[in-house]
Amino acid sequence: MNKSTKVIRWGIIGCGNVTEVKSGPAYQKTEGFTIEAVMRRDATKAADYAKRHGIAKHYSNADDLINDPEIDAIYIATPPDTHKYYGLKVAASGKPCCIEKPLAPNYQDCLAITEAFEQKNIPLFVAYYRRSLPRFQQVKTWIDTNQIGEVRHIRWHLSKPTSNQDLSGDYNWRTDATIATGGYFDDLASHGLDLFIYLLGNIKDVNGISTNQQGLYSAKDAVSACWLHESGITGTGSWNFGSSMREDKVEIYGSKGKITFSVFENDPLILTNDMEQKILNIEHPENIQLYHAQLIREHLLGNTTHPSTGITGAHTNWVMDKIIGNI
Repeated sequence: MNKSTKVIRWGIIGCGNVTEVKSGPAYQKTEGFTIEAVMRRDATKAADYAKRHGIAKHYSNADDLINDPEIDAIYIATPPDTHKYYGLKVAASGKPCCIEKPLAPNYQDCLAITEAFEQKNIPLFVAYYRRSLPRFQQVKTWIDTNQIGEVRHIRWHLSKPTSNQDLSGDYNWRTDATIATGGYFDDLASHGLDLFIYLLGNIKDVNGISTNQQGLYSAKDAVSACWLHESGITGTGSWNFGSSMREDKVEIYGSKGKITFSVFENDPLILTNDMEQKILNIEHPENIQLYHAQLIREHLLGNTTHPSTGITGAHTNWVMDKIIGNI
């Protein structure tokens, strides 16, 4: 970080789809952040990304970016099976890091990553950006101010139709069991489970059933689970990726009311209790990681504690591994 200007210069490892709109521009729009360099193994694609996003430098070798003296912090936006490999390199460099979610394909790799950063006392963030979004901050406010009384139970159902890519048989790392055992569950359900942990506290017991109903790829495509938060709140979830329609519905039941919302859609937030029914529309920002990136800056400046760290991200992985049966 440039101490006189407090500008934090970022380098991105892996400039694929997630960085085009969701994250890359969010970092660029954050006051006091710049993206100085990007890396992709395909040098032509790295150069193209850098040109389109107004970034000065591009690399095809991660070590060159990590060791660049003009880079203060690293954002790893590669598939999960490479997170440990790159994460340990960044930890060794002594630079703060944000890693895309999930933190790693399994809980053991998450522990190795978090321990490497803890040993050097370096900040590690995980891109579970829903913890920072205003719509979910509103849900947390309703819960924390007892708008539904004592929370008793949470349930979530997420389903989506089989995609054309799934039917085509074309390779997709998100459904490759060697990278993501749970398939779309790993990619999508991780967002909701991490959010529920943020809203309701850590999970102490969890069980799940998972299978492959369609036989289109090696990963699982149907998952169900039940869990218990440390607070005593119970939870259930079901995820199916070969259903006739897309559905995304969360219901939080309390002793005096209920909150309904969706994890991914811009559906209204609905608060129902004895006093009223309140319906709020809180849109996601264009660059959905914007608030997440802004809180990283505030954390690095010592002004706040970011809600999504390596420790919280590892706990989410533990829950997912228990559901899928990896541990």
